[in-house]
Amino acid sequence: MQIDTELISEEQSDALYERKIFTVDKGQEPFRIDKWVQMHMEGATRNKVQQGIEAGFLTVNGKTVKSNYKIKPGDEIILMSLINPEHTILKEEPIPLNIVYEDNFLMVINKPPNMVVHPGVGNFSGTLLNGVAYYLRQQNPQLNEESLPRFGLVHRIDKNTTGLIVLAKTGEAAAHLAKQFFNHTVNRRYTALVWGNIQEEEGTINAHIARHKQHRKMFDAYPEGETGKHAITHYKVLERFNYVTLVECRLETGRTHQIRVHMKHIGHTLFNDAEYGGDKILKGTIYSRYKQFVDNCFEACPRCALHAKTLGFIHPHTGKEIFFESPLPADMETAIEKWRQYSKV
Repeated sequence: MQIDTELISEEQSDALYERKIFTVDKGQEPFRIDKWVQMHMEGATRNKVQQGIEAGFLTVNGKTVKSNYKIKPGDEIILMSLINPEHTILKEEPIPLNIVYEDNFLMVINKPPNMVVHPGVGNFSGTLLNGVAYYLRQQNPQLNEESLPRFGLVHRIDKNTTGLIVLAKTGEAAAHLAKQFFNHTVNRRYTALVWGNIQEEEGTINAHIARHKQHRKMFDAYPEGETGKHAITHYKVLERFNYVTLVECRLETGRTHQIRVHMKHIGHTLFNDAEYGGDKILKGTIYSRYKQFVDNCFEACPRCALHAKTLGFIHPHTGKEIFFESPLPADMETAIEKWRQYSKV
């Protein structure tokens, strides 16, 4: 039997899902799949395996099956499992949500700045999921803790990144969306304001990403060798303002801090990205008037200037492609307009 294990990670997030791939041996006798998986997964209970099968987190040769399916030699079994669930009770809080789209299977939310997506150490309240839990409880008071959609979070964006995020409302939808993110078929485009005047109109950054060797909360690009995870970002210039550039970034892969790390790697750190050094003047003049102008821009957009502008994927129930677009938030618009006017002087 061959077993491969891969992690599904997403832009500005830790890995959320693990994908295990089993290939059944040639001499394998017919055997119920729930029992077979339980035998081959350490710590798995039959009940948990059956729940995963019912939720659509397991496929055989690309198709969902029932728990009583009898495996055959050569079957390829793919199991998706959530690997970093929060075991704390999800506190329900009446937090305003900008819901762009909702049906019985998923929600698309436009996240504001300064909001953490998922509860964690130091952030047990005030997160997007706290607000979602409250919102869903108002819709259906019969929901219990296990029914709240922690499993539906298949990607995240940083606290200070704004824009579109999708959450699944059913296990089947979560599995379907997680596979799309894993296979890099989700259409994601970000708008970013970066330091410097990018020479090329468009380009591709191909460099592995891994933890920074000195600063564990940061990541770094490793263009040579096999250090880190393979990562590709495509960028296109939207507008130039002499000392900063407005760009669109399209993710081919989704790695932690990918856009921030890749743009810094080519010498164009994101504007006001404090973690990666973008909160200092990196391009421009030495005059005090210019410094005051930049400080005003920092004040207008007091965060990393990054926005998840578009999100497109195949709907897990209808099978049709759906696409969403979010306008730039006011803080980024204000900073961009300031640079636009300054560059004309």
